[in-house]
Amino acid sequence: MHQLRGRVGRSHHQAYAYLLTPHPKAMTKDAIKRLDAIASLEDLGAGFTLATHDLEIRGAGELLGDEQSGQIQSVGFSLYMEMLEQAVEALKEGREPSLDDLLREQTEVELRIPALLPDDYIPDINTRLSMYKRIASVSNEDELNELKVELIDRFGLLPDAAKHLLEVAKMKLRGGSLKVKKVEAHEKGGYIEFYPDADINPAFLVKLLQAQPTKFAMEGPTKFKFMESLTDRRKRLNYLNSMLDEFEANRLPA
Repeated sequence: MHQLRGRVGRSHHQAYAYLLTPHPKAMTKDAIKRLDAIASLEDLGAGFTLATHDLEIRGAGELLGDEQSGQIQSVGFSLYMEMLEQAVEALKEGREPSLDDLLREQTEVELRIPALLPDDYIPDINTRLSMYKRIASVSNEDELNELKVELIDRFGLLPDAAKHLLEVAKMKLRGGSLKVKKVEAHEKGGYIEFYPDADINPAFLVKLLQAQPTKFAMEGPTKFKFMESLTDRRKRLNYLNSMLDEFEANRLPA
């Protein structure tokens, strides 16, 4: 339909194309999405953008899903592409890609504190969503620090919730390098859960448990629990960072 519209009217000739569609209630959701995409794109080069929209709607062919859809709809186009790229890299390195490896790109962190970019800090929703995506996509602490400087330069000093968001992003990066699956903390303590192949020195864990049995405990072979009063949010962040420092300093030699 988009190509047909482009064929009507050439050179100095003015022409119009009338494209008739069924009533919206008689169309599928995908059809409505395609029509909306066609109606919104009128600029030069719109064909490429339209093709991208169509790719996201129907899937990207058999390589990316079951009969051009399937699993790509479950995780979204961008995440599916990232997972595919990681799987290809693993195969190039001679490793067998596993789902755990593909999903452990970032550690899950739940600290029970507000961690977001407030509406009154970045009023425009598109800009706000873009910044969220960039924060989630950083690959190291240097990139995160550069993004922090950019936020301050563009929007002013960071509110507490935005500071917490960057702290959580930093913790995810650190957790990823330590093969931490999840970090959770609340007012009375929390836990750090590792992947089974984490290289934390078991002797260090045993030493902690023996030294302070009322403060630390293991729940299963991979979940390290801690009991501590962490009502203050800053103390909660500092406590977890210092704990990750300890684990970093007590890794098994490569």
